[in-house]
Amino acid sequence: MESLLCRLRRVKRVMVLIITLTWLGGTCGELEEQLFEVGKLKMFVDNLPDMPRLHGFNSVHGILKPTSLQIGMFSTKWKFHRDLPATSVFAFGTSRSTATVPGPTIEAVYGIDTYVTWRNHLPSSHILPGDPTISPATPKHGGIPTVVHLHGGIHEPTSDGNADAWFTAGFKETGPKWTKTTSHYENKQQPGNMWYHDHAMGLTRVNLLAGLLGAYVLRHHAVESPLQLPTGDEFDRPLIVFDRSFRKDGSIYMNATGNNPSIHPQWQPEYFGDAIIVNGKAWPRLTVRRRRYRFRIINASNARFFKFFFSNGLDFIVVGSDSAYLSKPVVTKWILLSPSEIADVVVDFSKSPSRSAVLVNDAPYPYPSGDPVNEENNKVMKFIVNNEPEYDTWKIPKKLIDYPQADVSNAVLTRYIAMFEYVSDSDEPTHLYVNGLPYDAPVTETAKSGTTEVWEVINLTEDNHPLHIHLGLFKVVEQTALLAAGLEEFKECMTKYNDAVKCQISKYARGKKTAVTAHERGWKNVFKMMPGHVTRILVRFSYIHSNGSYPFDPTQEPGYVYHCHILDHEDNMMMRPLKVIY
Repeated sequence: MESLLCRLRRVKRVMVLIITLTWLGGTCGELEEQLFEVGKLKMFVDNLPDMPRLHGFNSVHGILKPTSLQIGMFSTKWKFHRDLPATSVFAFGTSRSTATVPGPTIEAVYGIDTYVTWRNHLPSSHILPGDPTISPATPKHGGIPTVVHLHGGIHEPTSDGNADAWFTAGFKETGPKWTKTTSHYENKQQPGNMWYHDHAMGLTRVNLLAGLLGAYVLRHHAVESPLQLPTGDEFDRPLIVFDRSFRKDGSIYMNATGNNPSIHPQWQPEYFGDAIIVNGKAWPRLTVRRRRYRFRIINASNARFFKFFFSNGLDFIVVGSDSAYLSKPVVTKWILLSPSEIADVVVDFSKSPSRSAVLVNDAPYPYPSGDPVNEENNKVMKFIVNNEPEYDTWKIPKKLIDYPQADVSNAVLTRYIAMFEYVSDSDEPTHLYVNGLPYDAPVTETAKSGTTEVWEVINLTEDNHPLHIHLGLFKVVEQTALLAAGLEEFKECMTKYNDAVKCQISKYARGKKTAVTAHERGWKNVFKMMPGHVTRILVRFSYIHSNGSYPFDPTQEPGYVYHCHILDHEDNMMMRPLKVIY
């Protein structure tokens, strides 16, 4: 008889219960007695890694040319903490010996094409549990399906990483929408931050948990150099943040039993890990000089929101959001990032009042009405600030890059996009739909290339859902609460008809308006849809930096998608196809 730390995650309105039980031969099941107590790990002992960098271009006699990269997905070991055993992971890299979690940062240049052949070298079976009831990609002859999506990229449909365009090791088997081995990234969009990750049908949550993700930066020197923002490997760094739990042997912990096991044997509505990982290390540290640094912060968690702030009151100077610059810098004390959102910030450590500054998080999980953070997931990383003052050559310009304003009058139509959650008799979630439809239902959203649309996104659930649109960029116009009086009546009508006009949306969308946060008023590709609200966004299906048409045919199959970027939701049907037409 021995005591164990048994975690029961009931993730509807989540109560994350951490309770000590007595082991009576499998009371908690699924080997939870082996869960590593991350509270025993000392924080801030590992240095922050700078992930390997790959050029998405060739330089021939000083002239930049397109290049072709070969990037593999490998099964390997990774040390997430000095005192944690090495962890089995799936990792991107140019070879097994150089593969990392996160993968290498791809640095591309505006106007120079990058070609990537993503190669699957993964074993026949997964390191994490799966669930056959949520329609995952299922090869007939074994193997782990993968397909890579460049999040925030504007490129041809055949290179977008459609969930059904998966492939197994050596391209032995391919999904129904797979077309070619090499992805083509035109790099003709606005400069900014993206990230690449697996996108296989019903497996995205487990493939990302295993480690298949990395950063992608698109630079435009003629546009960005005059800004004089911090640059160079030391002063300009991606910070890829996510959460993980571990067993005592160092392996990644993921529940093997679902919250509705009679319906879904393994699937649970959200995954939350106990340790916060930055660039592949749990609670790392970085020694910085007393000058400005640029950090491209990517929330690569499955479901965790982060509300970042500094323990000593330092400011964030936000210069970009997702894959686009803001029109001017915004100074703020905190930043809220949902899964897949990116904040491009400058931090001026010359203004640090202390020798150390801890990056802290206090976002409840699930967001916004879940449990408060604890000692482990409250801390993110530590900056150790040198005492010596330095002359700083980097600047914070008054203006950044101006892109077109969001003009609703230019929209060619208005769509209503409703988010639904369905529950079992025990009031536990079973699946989530967009517009009351599963992913494989016929296309209902057909957008004309070169046009702008208004989307009224109606969140009828209790969770905040980060909506991500492939290809299209959008601006958030307003957020309006649904009136509490009659809300259940409206939900019932929407569940029955899925017709916002028929259900008199104008009668109910008359509540309090929440202003869009200043640093989120630029062009985005993902945004947090507040529960019980209608969020109006202006979606543009063309470049935002020019009036030029796409250099590819966006009407090709397999088309694009839009979905909730809580990966556990996306994997369980909260995704819909998006077809672009001429």
